[in-house]
Amino acid sequence: MGQNYLDNGWISILITLAMVFMVLLNIMRAHNVKDLFIRRIAGLNAIDEAVGRATEMGRPVLMVPGLTDTTVNAKTMQAINIFAYVSRVAARFANPILVCCYNASTYTIAQEIIRDVYQQEGLIDRYDVDSVRFISDRQFAFAAGVAGLILREKAAATFFMGEFYAESLILAETANSVGAIQVASSTEMTQTPFFIAACDYVLIGDEFYAASAFLTRHPVLVGSLIGQDWCKLAIAGLIAIGVAANSFQLAGGSHNTTSKAWNEGKFDTLPKPKPFGAGDTTLSRWLNPDPAKDIKIERPQLPPDQIPSGGGN
Repeated sequence: MGQNYLDNGWISILITLAMVFMVLLNIMRAHNVKDLFIRRIAGLNAIDEAVGRATEMGRPVLMVPGLTDTTVNAKTMQAINIFAYVSRVAARFANPILVCCYNASTYTIAQEIIRDVYQQEGLIDRYDVDSVRFISDRQFAFAAGVAGLILREKAAATFFMGEFYAESLILAETANSVGAIQVASSTEMTQTPFFIAACDYVLIGDEFYAASAFLTRHPVLVGSLIGQDWCKLAIAGLIAIGVAANSFQLAGGSHNTTSKAWNEGKFDTLPKPKPFGAGDTTLSRWLNPDPAKDIKIERPQLPPDQIPSGGGN
């Protein structure tokens, strides 16, 4: 792909640099302007309502930040950031909380973040070290442990946010059976329908990441979110312009012929005109590499008796 990359690779580089610039620009704006607009998500309105209801009933708020490790991806950290806000609201109302963790690293980070929330609110005396619990690092043992806590503690509000798998419906149905208000979000699209069926409010897709930015108002999160929205609008605009330009060029030249062919970054004259087709449009020449120019690397084949043994599959 070497020659093809020299011919049209600059397009992808330019688009990538433009996207990076938009994200970095908005992060800088978020540092300088503290009130950048982010549309409030409907599911976030339920957080205060759920915590308030739990306070009135004298029952705890239960939170689960998914089943992934914080060292693997940022989804669990996004959930913990949201739970920090929930814990802040609960601390002001002196409402007990339960944070159920799937692995040790998530447990350690969640414990420190929740403790810091109580410290910042000046309510460190209300912080219970047992409010953040390590349940199990086995999927269905974890699901059984959390379900048991929901039933024993009669949680009035539950928050399931992060990466969930087959245990999602077990948790949601158990919380539904005790009448808890449920706010959920899963980055696994196969599990989102189960949350929609069993929970009161569900954050779908990018709303999960937008919620973290909205609640924490951290400049990097806010700037990244707005920058990504700019990128989406730019890509949609490029697609619309490309479709219009390609359609216009095809409509004007579909019944004509062309005597030029694009070859190695320049037009070559054809010995005989050929019909103008989709491959002759400017957009097609930019985005579709010529397979004839692919660089093929010939590797000698070793005889069977010279192939080294060992290794893995």
